[in-house]
Amino acid sequence: MAFEELLNEVGGLGKFQILQMVLALPLVGIAACHILLENFTAAIPGHRCWVYILDNATGILSPDLLLRISIPLDSNLQPEKCRRFLHPQWQLLHVNGTFPNVTDLDTEPCVDGWVYDHSLFSSTVVTEWDLVCDHQSQKSVVQFVFMAGMQLGAFIYGHLSDRFGRKLILRCSLLQFAISGTCTAFAPTFLIYCLLRFWSGCSAVAIITNNWMLIAEWTRSQSKAMVIMLITCAVSIGQMMLGGLAFVFREWRTLQLVVSVPFFVFSFSSRWLVESARWLIITNKIDEGLRELKKVARRNEMKNAEETLNMEGLRATMQQELEGAQTKTTVFDLFRTPNLRKRTCLLLFVRFAVTVPLYGISMNLQHFGSNIFLFQVIFGALTTLARCLALVILNYKGRRPTQMLFLFLVGLSILANTFVPQEMQTLRVTLASVGISCVAAAVTSYCVHCDELMPTLLRAKAFGLDAMVSRYGSALAPLLMTLVVYLPTLPWIFYGVFPIIAGLVVPFQPETRNMPLSDTIQDICDMKITHI
Repeated sequence: MAFEELLNEVGGLGKFQILQMVLALPLVGIAACHILLENFTAAIPGHRCWVYILDNATGILSPDLLLRISIPLDSNLQPEKCRRFLHPQWQLLHVNGTFPNVTDLDTEPCVDGWVYDHSLFSSTVVTEWDLVCDHQSQKSVVQFVFMAGMQLGAFIYGHLSDRFGRKLILRCSLLQFAISGTCTAFAPTFLIYCLLRFWSGCSAVAIITNNWMLIAEWTRSQSKAMVIMLITCAVSIGQMMLGGLAFVFREWRTLQLVVSVPFFVFSFSSRWLVESARWLIITNKIDEGLRELKKVARRNEMKNAEETLNMEGLRATMQQELEGAQTKTTVFDLFRTPNLRKRTCLLLFVRFAVTVPLYGISMNLQHFGSNIFLFQVIFGALTTLARCLALVILNYKGRRPTQMLFLFLVGLSILANTFVPQEMQTLRVTLASVGISCVAAAVTSYCVHCDELMPTLLRAKAFGLDAMVSRYGSALAPLLMTLVVYLPTLPWIFYGVFPIIAGLVVPFQPETRNMPLSDTIQDICDMKITHI
């Protein structure tokens, strides 16, 4: 709480904070594009087996007739995607309007490759390396690789940020992200592509979390809920932007390049960011912390504050924090006391449970229809509105009721969608829109609650652990889609059940609306849990 006094003195929400957000929020938005990039760069187009008589020969027969004698039909009377007739079935030329039983006819896999429908995408990772039929699960592997990179990055860069500072690690991550993303556009093999995407994932999480901490640690407590909402809205705006860019750039290498090159510019412009004075003071870099406070006071035009800020006053104000900084804390301190251990475990479970459906829906837009460009933009717009709505409900109803409401709506909308036939596209898209909107609102509500539940001395470490668990959920989401081989609705059942269970455990957390932030572990131990 002592740092709040210094922050209010230099300006807790002034020109500096606004300019900082103007610079940082675009980074978050474009970094979010990469999280869902495989929706477009790894989209699975329509495809069928390559057949010589159909694709390399000329004759008097029309393509439709050649297709009839070359490719068998599936249960929906559509050409098979993964098999072809062993020999041309000339007798099928005489079929007119009726389809005889052809199950006894000899077929074979696509031994000569596939022909793809390029009407939607000129090329994707799938068409480049034939990730269809027996290799279709490798698309989920591609998505998993990026999420696994984010998981490792959360662990490594979270530790490095606490040790070397938010700004330094952010600048390094921006340069790494620019290099890895640009190189991905020129990947010659599928293995190299996966390795580069893994590397990009490591730096993507550092960009988002370090921007988050820099903005939050320079903002007064009364405005943090609004700031967190703006950061999460930047993610949604990034989704909308991705839909528009993917519509314009239909070739996957070009799209990859377009969303990667700007980070070279961001890496250069990040030099104007200001390091967190809170972190500098807590790590005993008091001279640097005082210099940054004066810089912020000057930018916020708080002339009196710049004159009165001095080393003696700072030490007197931050005496308790400076004493606490002498004792090194670790992530294990989050589990040492019963109250804090309970908070941490419940928070991590809710984070995991809400992340699984978030990425389950976001990464599988093709499941809801063919116009995935429009869906991406619509979902981005809806989640932006939902996050703003969450802020209003958070302020009037509290943290726990808001989370419970949106978590239950997420689960119910997803489970209801499993019973809707594929032909009812309007209803399916409506339910999916409700689901993605509510899950975005649930994430925003969770982030505000998490920030208020963790003590200041452990908040950065808690965010690092939270990011790791989030990556477990985001990595599991694409892997669950491999269960469609057993039951098409099985992944969606998991996506729907997780948030409902999470909604049931939220009431076991304390309500934090209109309560001061905790600074120490002892504050957590002394707090009496309130009920709804």
